[in-house]
Amino acid sequence: MFDLSTRDVKYLPGVGPQRAAILNKELNIYSLRDLLYYFPYKYVDRSRLYYIHEIDGNMPYIQLRGRILSFEMFGEGRQRRLVGHFSDGTGVVDLVWFQGLKYITGKYKANEEYIVFGKPTVFNGRINVAHPDIDPAQELTLSTMGLQPYYNTTEKMKRTSLNSHALEKLMKNLFQALQKESFEETLSPSLIAAHQLMPLTDALYNIHFPQNPELLRKAQYRLKFEELFYVQLNILRYTKERRNKFRGLVFEQVGEIFNTFYAHHLPFQLTGAQKRVIKEMRRDMGSGRQMNRLLQGDVGSGKTLVALMTMLIALDNGFQACMMAPTEILATQHYETIRRFLNGMPVRVELLTGNVKGKRRETILRDLLTGDVHILIGTHAVIEDTVNFSSLGLVVIDEQHRFGVAQRAKLWAKNTRPPHVLVMTATPIPRTLAMTLYGDLDVSVIDELPPGRKPIQTIHQFDNRRKSMYEFMRKQIQEGRQVYIVYPLIQESEKMDIKNLEEGYMHICEEFPEYKVSKVHGKMKPAEKEEEMQRFLANETQIMVATTVIEVGVNVPNASVMAIENAERFGLSQLHQLRGRVGRGADQSYCILVTGYKLTEETRKRIEIMVQTNDGFEIAEADLKLRGPGDLEGTQQSGVAFDLKIADIAKDGQLLQYVREMAERLLDDDPEGMKPENQIIWQQLKELRKKNVNWSVIS
Repeated sequence: MFDLSTRDVKYLPGVGPQRAAILNKELNIYSLRDLLYYFPYKYVDRSRLYYIHEIDGNMPYIQLRGRILSFEMFGEGRQRRLVGHFSDGTGVVDLVWFQGLKYITGKYKANEEYIVFGKPTVFNGRINVAHPDIDPAQELTLSTMGLQPYYNTTEKMKRTSLNSHALEKLMKNLFQALQKESFEETLSPSLIAAHQLMPLTDALYNIHFPQNPELLRKAQYRLKFEELFYVQLNILRYTKERRNKFRGLVFEQVGEIFNTFYAHHLPFQLTGAQKRVIKEMRRDMGSGRQMNRLLQGDVGSGKTLVALMTMLIALDNGFQACMMAPTEILATQHYETIRRFLNGMPVRVELLTGNVKGKRRETILRDLLTGDVHILIGTHAVIEDTVNFSSLGLVVIDEQHRFGVAQRAKLWAKNTRPPHVLVMTATPIPRTLAMTLYGDLDVSVIDELPPGRKPIQTIHQFDNRRKSMYEFMRKQIQEGRQVYIVYPLIQESEKMDIKNLEEGYMHICEEFPEYKVSKVHGKMKPAEKEEEMQRFLANETQIMVATTVIEVGVNVPNASVMAIENAERFGLSQLHQLRGRVGRGADQSYCILVTGYKLTEETRKRIEIMVQTNDGFEIAEADLKLRGPGDLEGTQQSGVAFDLKIADIAKDGQLLQYVREMAERLLDDDPEGMKPENQIIWQQLKELRKKNVNWSVIS
């Protein structure tokens, strides 16, 4: 058995240096192993032929047999397209090409019989198939084909004729070169037997060239099981190693500061969920292990109060606490909220952001070192090298996904023994994703809203019904409330989006001449933004026209209406975050999702989910299923230790939980990795750690 990972892909028949360079650059495929583990994203059953009169525009990929009657050229310059009229005697479809037109007319002849394969769509009332696969009719062998694999390729690859079909041929060459050689097993015999897993060699063959759907299902299950098992084993083993290495600070007592606050300063009764979460953290911080906890709670569920009470426990034990927020506005808001909560108590709270300069800054830095400052709140300025504490015991990080791994690592260095870490987020993360991304963080959830909060009503409105929407807004402002109007801002279309916002702003000023209107977008200077926000907060302006800059954090209790323009352009989690900006007071609040009439099926689903539920976790689960994990905020820098090749966290949640239990069982049974029957597993983990692990995953 030779090692596939050391064999360069360029020596495979059909590759060569040029193709190898493209595979390297576009797909990170360098070795034969990389190619073998580049799996198809779908399979198409090519075991039957359709007639043209049977097909419509909603079908998946289909196969037709017939002749090209004639070719026609349309359009000029870049708009040029070639149309081939194709018939099988039962009807006609148009084959359309936008690229490689000369090549096509040279290669395919009218009136010869071909097999055409592609996806039918309807355009101007006619069925067409864009850039179909075409093979001579005599090459068709229906039954032996089984399921045909399809591989993801990039535009650049397609231009150099490295399309899915070409990759399929390379895979065939690879299996031919290997002949019947079997691959070395990567799971122990006991695991394979206990879970009735397909052997690795069969699984790899059937993932590329399955003869039938049943074999494909078994191959997918085996490879997903293995992938998720090693991800979980890695996280769990790493967590254990770290826990043994770092002893945590022990907070033995809940003392005077906490109890005084609880008895005399609590602004409202704690919910059951808040009490439960505080208990979990007390237990963690008193255990002698370093706490690493993720606190999830919807917008407005009272996370800040929980974080403050956790900080007071640190103060009772003679330590300082610090809290980091992603923006200055948010840090200032936390600072003011916490000062208000602690009013009249002997606790010194300071704010440190980029704007705090000169004497003021010097004083804060000096008093941190002497321990006179008890709680420091700020942006990531608090982790700069010049900021040092006398004894930092607890770090609270708000909106985790805005902080990279490297920034969190800096915090650890602030103390000889690492402080306890509490990470807060209002972006509800589905449990399965949290187990993978933050597998070494314990998760706490606040799943109750404080009493007196009314759920936000969400309404879907088409954009031709603006008149009634403006009437509704006017009525709300007359009752003394304020209104947000949010516009999308996406990097790719930034200029257009800002233009839309500017036009929208002018339009609103004309529509509401009797009221004052603010506007905020990301291209403004921070000081300008700040000023506009402050005006809105003080109710000097009644309407705020903004981009998603307002998404995280700013709390305006008086704002009761939010209209989101072009709501179809936002993801679910983003819509949910935005919606949470209203409903901060006791009044009934409303969120209006404004869209055009033409909506895709997926968008319609998204809007429906938003109208039906306010539960952040339900929304996050749905978002995960609709968009997949790659788009969820922050997952890109969160340090998933492995690059998932086949498993899908959204769809394979159950399997993920199941393999996690298997990995826990193995670690409990063989903590030192000494048992001979598990040698294969520990060896494989070692190999994987060499190849793909991101060791910067600190928290």
